[in-house]
Amino acid sequence: MYGGDGYQAATGEGVVLPRPLRRVVRFVLSLCAGRIVFPRHIGKLALVGFYSAVGLHGMVLGGHAPAVAEAVTSTAGFAVEDIRVSGNQHTSEIDILQLLGLDGSTSLLGLDIAGARAAIAELPWVESVEIRKVYPAAVEIMLRERQAYGIWQHGNDLSLIERSGSVIAPLRDNKFASLPLFVGRDAETAAAEVDEEFSQFPAIASRVKAFVRVGGRRWDVHMDNGIIVRLPEEGVSEALALLDRFEKEQQVLARDVAAIDLRLPDRVTVRLTPEAQERRIAVLEERRKLLKKEEQNI
Repeated sequence: MYGGDGYQAATGEGVVLPRPLRRVVRFVLSLCAGRIVFPRHIGKLALVGFYSAVGLHGMVLGGHAPAVAEAVTSTAGFAVEDIRVSGNQHTSEIDILQLLGLDGSTSLLGLDIAGARAAIAELPWVESVEIRKVYPAAVEIMLRERQAYGIWQHGNDLSLIERSGSVIAPLRDNKFASLPLFVGRDAETAAAEVDEEFSQFPAIASRVKAFVRVGGRRWDVHMDNGIIVRLPEEGVSEALALLDRFEKEQQVLARDVAAIDLRLPDRVTVRLTPEAQERRIAVLEERRKLLKKEEQNI
């Protein structure tokens, strides 16, 4: 017999069940006595729940849970429909979309922000990138791009470089034609230094066509009219100051000069063009003849 104080065995000896088991025994006795009535369709619901649990377990084991979750959330209105890209002057939006791998049904909830950020950061012009989900269906991508400082020619290849000398990307078009050209091995890493030296002499700097690195130690500067200015390994500022003075006083860069050698601190060597040399030889020869005539007339 079962009483309020515990469960009485048929032998008449009293056995007190632990408290957690008392409710279980009461439920079983009530169920057997017909005092508990289950709602209608409870069996069908239990069956549905059982098969759902089995299906979910199978999806997890088979690795299909993410795909199913994405399909469900995208159907519920979380499919990515709007991509907002800002800060991209040289980076194509098409390249960004391809890296994101959006197919029209990608769920915003399932979008891997860290993976997308790492992929976009590998694009040539991208210095840094921030990506933000805007619910229910938008993604904001904010780029900071690298700044092109100059053009580096190494062999037959032309590349855009940053001020630090880091290569950004191959040169593809003429929209960067106004940037200074640096030629030769190690020219990209020393570019900013020589360009800064020339910035103190804008009249000369405006006529520079290319900076050519020689032996990884010094520069030959090609001017826009073909004159080559040979700079020393050290004391570049002093050499440019001397060239600037010659230009102001004698317009040396406007003469028939092939090269100006400033490598020696106490001497400037000027080499004429072949045409100028011929004219100079002709003038000297004419002068020699005149002097000889004068000597004969004495």
